[in-house]
Amino acid sequence: MSARCAYVDLDGTLLGRGASLLHDGEGSVSIEGVRAVQACLRGGVELVLMSGRRRAQVAEPARLLGQSSYIFEAGACVVLEGEEHWLTGDLLPGELTIAQQIELSGAPTMLLERYQGRLEYHEPWHLDREVSHLFRGLVDAFEVDRLLADEGHEGLRLIDNGVVNRRSPALAELPHVRCYHLVPASASKAGGLAFHRRARGYAREETFAVGDSREDLACAAHVDVFWLVANALERDPSMREAIAAYPNVRVTEATHGAGVYEAVLSTLMGSG
Repeated sequence: MSARCAYVDLDGTLLGRGASLLHDGEGSVSIEGVRAVQACLRGGVELVLMSGRRRAQVAEPARLLGQSSYIFEAGACVVLEGEEHWLTGDLLPGELTIAQQIELSGAPTMLLERYQGRLEYHEPWHLDREVSHLFRGLVDAFEVDRLLADEGHEGLRLIDNGVVNRRSPALAELPHVRCYHLVPASASKAGGLAFHRRARGYAREETFAVGDSREDLACAAHVDVFWLVANALERDPSMREAIAAYPNVRVTEATHGAGVYEAVLSTLMGSG
């Protein structure tokens, strides 16, 4: 069965250093990411960007690539032909944004106090968000989820969205820094992907996905093949253990945009 849709993460996957489509992970000029997009468009494959980014930061790249659907804030909302579909359970936007409702719950403050020196807001990208509270640091997301439940915040969870480079002096002693999203428990990239796939009427065998984080990896359960770009394992070798849970995961030889191009070509040629 031929591919009809590709779900692709942005930062650390399609985009290289500086969140650039035209640079690789080392900052050298590369058009492999553009070639990946071109191959999808020429092959009649819908390209759905999925990201932890804010709406505007995903909507504009999607528009520039000629696509009418995208998934933003780590699966909290799927935009399909301009129509919003919120996957946030009982927390819905109204007089207050979902992010404001989460703020009022006290959960973000509790986490920052409990994990002082290990967690901080991911400045400046934590501002003007509709849903998630965006952090950086180094914590065990499963441990945090247990803490949230114990403290009466079982309707929230912490998403591990991969390694980042930016940190403040307060986190200088950490071996590396990861990006985390505090979101409604029902929100996930995998859920957003599954919703879009059902809405479009795509069979699982007609879809594939490409990403670089543990949150992206969960999408493997809903597509024919999931591609993990090589830089994901370079930055977090422990992900090899997580891969074992999904028999349909492949790892590209190339990183970032070149890895996406490799994944697209391999899938379209039937060698995925």
